[in-house]
Amino acid sequence: MQLRLLGNMTAREFLRRHWQKRPLLVRAALPQFGGVVDLSGLRALAARDDVESRMVERRGNRWETQHGPFKKASPRKTNATLLVSGVNLHVAAADALLRLFSFVPLARLDDVMVSYATPGGGVGPHVDSYDVFLLQGPGKRKWKVWNFKNKALECVVGPGDMLYLPPGWKHDGVALDACYTYSIGFRAPRGAELGAAFLDWVHERGLPDARYRDPGLTPATRPAAIPPDMVSFCEKLLKGIRWGRRDVAVFLGEYLSAPKPHVVFQPSRGRGAELRLDPKTQLLYSGSRFFINGESFVTSKRAATRLKELAERRRMPTSRLAGAPLRVLISGWLRAGYAHLHRLNHGAAQIDAWTTR
Repeated sequence: MQLRLLGNMTAREFLRRHWQKRPLLVRAALPQFGGVVDLSGLRALAARDDVESRMVERRGNRWETQHGPFKKASPRKTNATLLVSGVNLHVAAADALLRLFSFVPLARLDDVMVSYATPGGGVGPHVDSYDVFLLQGPGKRKWKVWNFKNKALECVVGPGDMLYLPPGWKHDGVALDACYTYSIGFRAPRGAELGAAFLDWVHERGLPDARYRDPGLTPATRPAAIPPDMVSFCEKLLKGIRWGRRDVAVFLGEYLSAPKPHVVFQPSRGRGAELRLDPKTQLLYSGSRFFINGESFVTSKRAATRLKELAERRRMPTSRLAGAPLRVLISGWLRAGYAHLHRLNHGAAQIDAWTTR
C-alpha cells in the first residue's frame, strides 16, 4: 500500500527524496478513494461548537472568511469553500485515513481537514508552515505550486490523486467543479510556542514563591533607578529554576498528547472484545513513560510492552490487556472516554477498499 500511496516509493525513499525538500504529485495514490464524508455530513460537523470550521468565499480578487459554528453551512453555487478541521476526531474512516501516514511519528500527525468547494472555490494563494498531503476526493481541482517566485508545478487532480507539499511552498487550488479535498496536516510547534508552554508547565509544578523584601531600605536619591538589590533578588530566584532532559521529555510528551481546547470526550458505553483508543486520544511514549491526553504515567515492564503495542496499533484484544495494573488503568480510560470497546476487527476493511483497484 505504501508504495502506491507514495508514488511507487517506500517510506524511506519518500522521506529521503521529498520530505521537507520538494513537492510530489502521486496519481491514483488511493485509486478507490471516494471520500469519507459528504456535504450533509460536513454541514452537520460545521454546526457543532466542538468542531473548527470556516467558510471562504471569493469575491473578485478578495477572499472573505467566516468562522463557525454555522446554523446552516450552505456554500454559494460558485466561488465558495466550506472547510472543517479535525474530521478524523469525529469520523472513524477519516481517522483510518490519517493513520495511513503513520510512517511519520504520531507525535507529528495533526489532523484531517476536509474542504468542499463549488466551481471556482478556493482559499487563495498561501504558504503553510507545515507539511501537508492534499488528497483529492470526488471532483477535480487545479493546483499551482511555487517555490519563492518560480512556478514549480501546475496540475489538475481527480479522485484518489494526491499532492505532497513541504513547508514554505506557495500554492493555490481552484475547484473546477464541485469537489472535496482532504488535507492531512502535520504538527510543527514553533520555538516561542514551546517556550511559553514549557514555562507554564514549570510554573504549574511550583516555581519558588518568594516575595521581595527590603527592610534595610534607605531614602532614594534617584527614585527612577531600579534598585540593584531588586535585580539581585530576581537573578537569584531565576537561577534557582533547574530542569534537565528528563523534565523536557516529560513536558514534551504531555504537551504533544494534550487535546485541543475544544475537544470533548464522552464516556464509553459499548461492549466488545477489542479495545480501541478514541480518535481524539493521543497515546505516546518515551522510554518507560507514557503520555495520554496531556497526562503522564509509568507502569511495569510487562504492562509497558502491551501499552506500546496499543499506542502503535491503537487497538488491541482486551484479552491482551487483562493484567491487574492495566485493568485499573483502562477502566479509568473507559470512564473518561479515552478508549472504547468494540466487536473484534469490526470495520477493519476500510483501508483495503481504498487501496485495491
